[in-house]
Amino acid sequence: MLVQDVMRFPVITVGPGVTLEEAYHLLLEKGIRHLPVMEEGRLVGIITDRDIRLATSHLNPKGPCPGCARVAEVMTQEVVTAHPLDPVEEAARVMRERKIGCLPVLEDGALVGIVTGIDLLDALLKLTGVTEPSGRLEVRLPDRVGELARLTGFLAGRGINIHSLLSYPEDGDRVRAVVRVNTLETHLLAEGLRQEGFEVLWPPKKPW
Repeated sequence: MLVQDVMRFPVITVGPGVTLEEAYHLLLEKGIRHLPVMEEGRLVGIITDRDIRLATSHLNPKGPCPGCARVAEVMTQEVVTAHPLDPVEEAARVMRERKIGCLPVLEDGALVGIVTGIDLLDALLKLTGVTEPSGRLEVRLPDRVGELARLTGFLAGRGINIHSLLSYPEDGDRVRAVVRVNTLETHLLAEGLRQEGFEVLWPPKKPW
């Protein structure tokens, strides 16, 4: 899944000369938290609802003045951006490392979209398959060639279709696989997997 698959467009923007009061009303009206700042077709900054609240707080040394202060005085000028063809996991990594809530999306210098933390959560839901009726299996595998194929082969042999499969490494040379399948009878599947020597973490064994 790529950034272009989850980004929002067209993008609501403001100019650097807009007052903070006007920018804040726009955020409230549109139900958003981030406003890219455009000047002559170029992205020159970004401002958030938090920036405006801090700038207009009584704790601000210059004093609160939402009607006279301008976006250009408060906006972040060094904007971290994404490209439409970036993988969504790369966008998530950048946002996490930079501790930012959005990435304007640029293509050939033009603003073509914006991706936020909520958009990435939506992407995670799609990637894990939870938006479709399905059952969930979680299996710990040895981190060696053929183990994932053995798991998918077991499921295929029982006519089970895989909606999604995510895996990630654990300590101790092991891999955890989270599988969404086209059946809700996951307890029966789990017992079959255990009989074949798989370490099934979910669903847990039923108490007898």
